[in-house]
Amino acid sequence: MLRLLGLVLISALSLSACVDTTPQMGPDGKPMPRRYYIGAGESSAIQYRMLDSVNALRQAAGAAPVQLNAQLNAAAATHSRDMSIQGRPWHFGSDGSSPIDRVGRVGYEGEFRGETISETYETEIETLGAWLEQPDTRRIILDKEAVQMGFAWHQDPNGKIWWTLVMGG
Repeated sequence: MLRLLGLVLISALSLSACVDTTPQMGPDGKPMPRRYYIGAGESSAIQYRMLDSVNALRQAAGAAPVQLNAQLNAAAATHSRDMSIQGRPWHFGSDGSSPIDRVGRVGYEGEFRGETISETYETEIETLGAWLEQPDTRRIILDKEAVQMGFAWHQDPNGKIWWTLVMGG
């Protein structure tokens, strides 16, 4: 029995070595993004992983940490779903609402500090990295006046993810 288990393990390891992990290349010569699927029970883990990452970046930049806020999470979730319905990443809702309108609708009484959005197949951490490369979204994430954060997403059946991060003061 032990010998059989050993053979199965060796076979599995041998087969895994045969898997081609070379990324597919796109027409621009860059690797095609891998699709990242979010499981049903991963919401809290993803939100806290993003919060921890944002706070580590904020600390390095000399900004105080932020905390997750349920109302800002709700505003972010609503906008992520709405961007999916519209089929485009932009800051205005299908009803013409602005980010300020959305945080007001959920009853957030703090000051709206900014919103970052993305349409991608990448993880939340890869998305955060892309946001940090752009001066305008980097400024929102590292805003020293921000004290609260909302973060949510909507994933389409094809794997596309619509990310929204909202900062409040």
